[in-house]
Amino acid sequence: MRYLYDRLQVLEGEQEFSPEERLKRMEKPLLFWYQQHARILPWRERPEPYRVWVSEIMLQQTRVEAVKPYFQRFIQEFPTVKALAEAEDDRLMKLWEGLGYYNRARNLKKAAGIACQQYGGNLPDSYEELKKLPGIGSYTAGAVASIAYGIPVPAVDGNVLRVISRVLASRKDILKPAVKREMEKLLEAVMPGDKAGEYNQALMEIGAVVCIPNGLPKCEECPMESLCLARKQGVIGEIPVKTPKKARKIEEKTIFLLEINGKVALRRRQDKGLLASLYEFPSVEGYVTGEEGIKVLGIPMKLVDKMDRLPDGKHIFSHVEWHMKGIRVSLNTLPEWNGKEGFPIFVEQEKLETEYPLPNAFSVYRRTIGKKSSQYAV
Repeated sequence: MRYLYDRLQVLEGEQEFSPEERLKRMEKPLLFWYQQHARILPWRERPEPYRVWVSEIMLQQTRVEAVKPYFQRFIQEFPTVKALAEAEDDRLMKLWEGLGYYNRARNLKKAAGIACQQYGGNLPDSYEELKKLPGIGSYTAGAVASIAYGIPVPAVDGNVLRVISRVLASRKDILKPAVKREMEKLLEAVMPGDKAGEYNQALMEIGAVVCIPNGLPKCEECPMESLCLARKQGVIGEIPVKTPKKARKIEEKTIFLLEINGKVALRRRQDKGLLASLYEFPSVEGYVTGEEGIKVLGIPMKLVDKMDRLPDGKHIFSHVEWHMKGIRVSLNTLPEWNGKEGFPIFVEQEKLETEYPLPNAFSVYRRTIGKKSSQYAV
């Protein structure tokens, strides 16, 4: 097999290729490599527009292996655009629970509703029309258009930006929208008209398993090794160029696990902002003692049997980082506010597992429900 790759490597003469020519010449070795090495993935088995769309949205900011079981469950419950458009919000979020970036799911439902109203329950077979749907940018539109409809348009994500930057030894900042648009134009000019979907997937695949984002790329396995200027110039480790991210804001919280008779308290978050409309364990901003916290929550001390410290937790979002202290509060009587609108509700653990979407940010405390605390008393 290595012999075949070597035969497919492109020899460059005295005159260096232009960027367009370099990209054009990588087509055959790239497609050959993809035919031999494409991973078997559930959404590739039947690349229908709806399945491609759902998979691409799920894969944003999420690893392939993590997405596989979510995709299977999601498609089983919502097999069509119409079924997604009619989904109950809590059920939709429950199926998305753990994937994070929950606005992706909200936009999926919004876009499904528009598709039902304007396109007869189908996704539009137009790159430009796809881009008009909520949550669909140039990358997702390009992926659906090329993979599902065979339209020769590029699908440029982080993997593709990294691969093309290295092939061209480009030191332009790939986080800048103008640089992404420039690379989209370059790829559009060399896109194979009859294999656009395969070509886009091959570039994504190379970026995922060969020209990897973290650690050294596996250049010896790359079908484009002879064309890669970063490899030739010995600057693989310096490319791609990215603007350093701003430091995340640190937010401190005290999380309260309020338990009584096998039930635990949950409250719904606000309709806008981080983790909008999802459920959470009651909390207080900053680090407080158990007595201070239950006072803020409006629970009389006479309702408390005991309080125990739970493990500390930390969760990283894109722009903020939560540092959490946990306290379990065992109650002897339900607070008066139980069941009143806007206040926490007490739910059985079984229902927490099946009905109420609880983000992964609270997983360290979810695991302790109903278990004896090994921590010290508050």
